[in-house]
Parts: sequence; C-alpha cells; structure tokens
Amino acid sequence: MLFDKFKQVKAFVFDVDGVLSDGNILVTEQGDQLRSFNIKDGYAMQLAIKRGYPMAVITGGRSAGVKKRMEGLGIADVFLSVSDKSAVLREWLSFRQLTYRDILYMGDDIPDLGNMKVAGFATCPADAVEEIKAISAYVSFCKGGQGAARDVIEKVMKLQGTWHEDPEVASI
Repeated sequence: MLFDKFKQVKAFVFDVDGVLSDGNILVTEQGDQLRSFNIKDGYAMQLAIKRGYPMAVITGGRSAGVKKRMEGLGIADVFLSVSDKSAVLREWLSFRQLTYRDILYMGDDIPDLGNMKVAGFATCPADAVEEIKAISAYVSFCKGGQGAARDVIEKVMKLQGTWHEDPEVASI
C-alpha cells in the first residue's frame, strides 16, 4: 500500500537535473552551467536533514554550484560527476548502514533506472520519462524543479509525525 511506503522511509536520495531542477541548463559564455532550484524543495530538504533523515544527491552533473547549494541546505552526501549511480548508492547505503528498503529514491530519466528498481520506494516527478514512471510506486503531481522533492519529503514526514513548523529555519 502506498501509505505504508511513505511511512517506512528512513532516508532520501535525489537526482538533480529533472528532479531538483527543471532539467534546463543555462550555459554562460565562460562555459558555466546554471540551474535553478525550487525554494520549497530546499525548505523540505533542510528540515528533513534537521530531523535526522540521511539524504544523498547523486548526479552525473559536475557543477560546483549544485554542490554549494546542497551543502548550504545541510546535505553532506553530494556525489557529482557520477557515471555509475548504482555503485555510488551501494557505497552510500553501506556507509550510512541503510538497506535499499530504507530509501525513497526520486529520479526522472534512464540513468536512475537501476537504482529505482532496487529502492524500497521509487518515485519520480510528473514529467519523468515513461520508463521511469512505469517503475515508480509514486508519481508526484509536481514537475521536476517545481516542488516534486517537497511533495515526497512532506508526505513522509507528515505520516511519520516529524513535519511541523520550524522556528529556527535555516536560510534557504
């Protein structure tokens, strides 16, 4: 049952492009790649970290800006330039003493397929590719970069009783 899947989540893993950002990349004349992130996703992510949920970001992208944004939210486990997402996830689970069953994984495209097949709870944004939607237990009503991460984090935390107003909100 979907309700039970949300209640059993112990940790979160997110892709970046197409999940935390809308997948559009602006390239400057100097070759820097710029992405925009949803402020509501950021709030939910930093709150989950404060409440003790382990969180990882695994991306094939290599933007220093992505790393800086995630670390600013309190996410210590940010993996950039990843060509083998399955190997990184396996190592992270071992390091955090978690199992595949423990994680909610949100991806949007083929590089996430392997990890989503083994995750305890595979989720995706509304605009994910069809192959990803087909294996997802939950498809958010939000598109990537437009609140999809907030959607799943908030559902998990509300069902687990860890979502409530935070008087000491970090600057997001």
